Amino acid sequence: MQYSIDRFEEGFAVCEREDGRFCQIAKTDLPPCAREGSILTYADGVWALDLQAERQRRNMLFEWQDDLFS
Repeated sequence: MQYSIDRFEEGFAVCEREDGRFCQIAKTDLPPCAREGSILTYADGVWALDLQAERQRRNMLFEWQDDLFS
């Protein structure tokens, strides 16, 4: 399952799961370079960035933006 970081609040990242539900993940559990918009995966007790999924999502959003303003 993938998680998208929506925002940071206090010591947590508020993340949206693939199913649309939200959860909180402790900042200390995240990779050091995690930021708003980062896509995370969880396996074997470790949170990791999914850079390919993040790149795909950003490209999709740019395409939507171009379609909207074209």
